[in-house]
Amino acid sequence: MFPLYLLIINAAAFFLMLADKRKAQKNRWRIPEKWLLFAAVIGGSFGMLAGMKAFHHKTRKALFSIGVPVILSLQLVGLIILYITVICQTKCNTF
Repeated sequence: MFPLYLLIINAAAFFLMLADKRKAQKNRWRIPEKWLLFAAVIGGSFGMLAGMKAFHHKTRKALFSIGVPVILSLQLVGLIILYITVICQTKCNTF
């Protein structure tokens, strides 16, 4: 169930970046930055980073160019810790 959630939230974050880029090109109402960052924080950081690279969007803003990779790194560390402490304790052979 969790992998499905990650797939959906990352796809959504990717398409949020696309939508915001298109709105920026047309000088239309934009998606607030706090919502873009919220999508990254709740698990869509990989999709957000991929969208930034694919569409060359928000790459000059430090909040995004530094913040999104930091969020992704923290999420990966959290998943590793979760795996070691919870999942591996029940499934892995310990010495």
